[in-house]
Amino acid sequence: MSLAHHRLKRPRLVRQQLLEVAARLSLENGVASVTLDAVSQAAGVSKGGLLHHFPSKMALLDGLFEDLTSKFDHAIDEEVRNDPVAHGRFSRAYLSVVFPLGDETGQGHEEAQGWRVLTIALLAEPVLRDRWRQWVGDRADEFVGTDSSTNCLLVRMAADGLWLADILHSHDIGEEERMALFSNLKTLSFQ
Repeated sequence: MSLAHHRLKRPRLVRQQLLEVAARLSLENGVASVTLDAVSQAAGVSKGGLLHHFPSKMALLDGLFEDLTSKFDHAIDEEVRNDPVAHGRFSRAYLSVVFPLGDETGQGHEEAQGWRVLTIALLAEPVLRDRWRQWVGDRADEFVGTDSSTNCLLVRMAADGLWLADILHSHDIGEEERMALFSNLKTLSFQ
């Protein structure tokens, strides 16, 4: 019998490993480098094993989207639960969760890398763009009573701009200035 027949089957772990490898390959070499062959080889999983979880590259990117947005939703929901002020609660939570994604060295570094990959994929893949648009719309609808002001929208859009600037390394912002931006945006969300 081959080693594969003796190995314990752990589908959730294998699935997560495949997602992590796809994210790493994409970050290192671009989304175009994420082929099913490259991912299966780098993960040490047979191509059949990969196809069991993800029958196409799009399914793999979609799985990465699901994984990251699930974690994103959980983090936002936790921030919302801990905020006693209803007005702007979602916008502050969004800002608080997006803001550290630009930190390339801190806690959550691996998740931030996953988001960099996914953001690049969102720009390239219309299906993922539609899913992100749907996520944004659903969350805006969910918090329409507390976060529909122009200021709250400005906070979320500024957070998105900072997120993109971090991914592109397009602005050289020092830590002090970065914290001032965060503070000003947070203050704006209360108005």
